[in-house]
Amino acid sequence: MSAGWIDRIGAGLKPYVQREPLAALMLGISSGFPYAMIGATLTTRLAQDGIDKKAVTAFSLAFLVYNFKFLWAPLVDSVRLPLLGRLGQRVSWLVLAGTLAMAAIVWLALLDPAANLGLFALAAVAVGAAGATYDIVIDAYRIETLKPEQLGVGSGMSQYGWRIGSVAAGSLALFVAARHGWALAYMLCAVFALPAMLTGLVMGEPARHVVVSTHRGLRQAWEATAGPLLEFFRRRGAFLVLLFVLLHKIGDTLANLTLRLLLNDLGFSNDEIATYDVGFGFVAMLAGIFLGGMMYAAIGMKRSVLVALVLMAVSNLSFAWLASVGHSNALLAFTIGFENLASGIGGVVVVAYLSALCNLAFTATQFALLSAAASVVGRLVTGTTAGGLIESLGYVQFYLLTTLVALPGVLLYLFMLRAGLIEQSLGDAGYRDNSG
Repeated sequence: MSAGWIDRIGAGLKPYVQREPLAALMLGISSGFPYAMIGATLTTRLAQDGIDKKAVTAFSLAFLVYNFKFLWAPLVDSVRLPLLGRLGQRVSWLVLAGTLAMAAIVWLALLDPAANLGLFALAAVAVGAAGATYDIVIDAYRIETLKPEQLGVGSGMSQYGWRIGSVAAGSLALFVAARHGWALAYMLCAVFALPAMLTGLVMGEPARHVVVSTHRGLRQAWEATAGPLLEFFRRRGAFLVLLFVLLHKIGDTLANLTLRLLLNDLGFSNDEIATYDVGFGFVAMLAGIFLGGMMYAAIGMKRSVLVALVLMAVSNLSFAWLASVGHSNALLAFTIGFENLASGIGGVVVVAYLSALCNLAFTATQFALLSAAASVVGRLVTGTTAGGLIESLGYVQFYLLTTLVALPGVLLYLFMLRAGLIEQSLGDAGYRDNSG
């Protein structure tokens, strides 16, 4: 390998080993683990304890807390904590939310679902609430710690961390539970809250954090709740930006959440699904995350988001191709690889774009609102219409439809790009971005 290629590789990797993106990696690890604790890990625990299947599936309600985290995000932006507040607004909330997450996990660990399922469910919701609160603080800390030009790489590192945290915590729980029981397994997993807390204590208060207000009482409450919305909608093109955020993931969500139904109906075995959808897809997703960060740094925010939107829309055509061909491992590998690569790229650059939309005085609240808006419509549409559409149209036409459904988001973004609304709608979190 020539010295020139080595220099290029080194230059490409350099943004990933800077202090701020490495901090984003640590933050992501702590963000991912509570989700794993109330996800497949909890389902496995309940099933092994002989809990009824209907009761097990009802525990998915604990995830709903994440969808409503924007309701208390203003507290994270505006309320100064007693005593801990001396560490700074963001660091003090990191310490508090991390401690609450650890306490909720330990509470869940010490309960026996067979003895008191109701109390166990309450503890699971507590884990969800603490984890969602931790997410709010972590997202705000990440955005305010990263420099504008680091938002893409930092978002990628955060997603790497999220997957590391969720996979490592879930695997550790299963490994320990098989040998020493679920109580010890959950208590050991609580240590995954520490990376973000320690990162905050080492890095300190973000240099770009802006104090919302020094007022108290009703005026503070008004500024904390209405201020983020008023500030956002005063920007030129804000309503179009919000419409884009609501629309851009519908096609991708429809396609992804129905994939397992397609694979089952095409007769793929569990081994084939595990190899291609889980294994091969995971590697492709990691590659996409890396490429997304590189793309954001190389061509800027505006063009990288456009490329990602087109890739995510076109990738749905591969689902239609697979559905028309039928059982084919080679085509399944291509479909899963293309889809996960596109999703990895899109996840990085779109999250970076949402981060850049935030005003540094309301980072926690505005990002919580934008991230919730980005997922809620897709989930509602998928949950209410996907199955019926597949039954009435068939898989091929359904996936062609999901491609068409993705186009309004692409076209709206192109319109905003041509009208100059992308730059004008940015918050000061991304105002210095190289968004060429």
